[in-house]
Amino acid sequence: MATYKKKGQKSKRENIEEKSTTAGVFNTLDKSANKTEAWVAKNQRYIFVLIGIVAVVILGYLGYERFIQGPNEAEASNEMAQAQMHFGEALEAPAAEKDSLFQLSLQGSGGAYGFVQIAEEYSGTDAANLAHYYAGMAYLNIGKYQEAIAQLDEFSSDDEILAPLAKGAIGDAFMQLNQTEQALTYYEKAASMRSNSFTTPKFLLKSAITAIELGQGETAKKHLNKLKEEYPDSPQADKVPVYLGRATAMK
Repeated sequence: MATYKKKGQKSKRENIEEKSTTAGVFNTLDKSANKTEAWVAKNQRYIFVLIGIVAVVILGYLGYERFIQGPNEAEASNEMAQAQMHFGEALEAPAAEKDSLFQLSLQGSGGAYGFVQIAEEYSGTDAANLAHYYAGMAYLNIGKYQEAIAQLDEFSSDDEILAPLAKGAIGDAFMQLNQTEQALTYYEKAASMRSNSFTTPKFLLKSAITAIELGQGETAKKHLNKLKEEYPDSPQADKVPVYLGRATAMK
């Protein structure tokens, strides 16, 4: 009696091959799983150590931020209040009293820290970073130029005004030390760091004047022309014709 295969019905051979293929796939998966389990079993000590290290790092960072960095920031900011007060008083005081007030802002008074100690004791905080700026400016005002450079060089900021002011103040300190080339370098850095109507024209003019002092007429003209074209309404722009004449007259 003849046999026939219905449409869609697989032969016994095909069923056997399919079962064989499926079994092979599962055998392969089982072998892979067994190898993975064996590797995990063999290296579980190292895996647990690694997981532990990662957990310690994460928890340590969170703990540091919450229990150390946060309180340090608050404490440093509180310490800064007295030093900032003396600094502000020094800016407004008669010339004869300025130095003593700047010294108080640097060294502290009444049991409160000055900027120098705040920068050291609370290193890594935002307050300590700002203390470097204040200390640098205070040293600049009392004529301790090397100390001013050292403090201002430690200060870093993305602030639109403070960042170029700090760089320019380093230039001022180098000028007082008669290191004119270094001063020009820092004035140019300060002028190019930001583009605003307060610091940029200020340091473009200082760059030009310093370049003239160094006999660099072309460099001076470049800074003066930029000042005239981009900041025509600034107070510094009024001085451009005088210095441009000097720069042009140079060989």
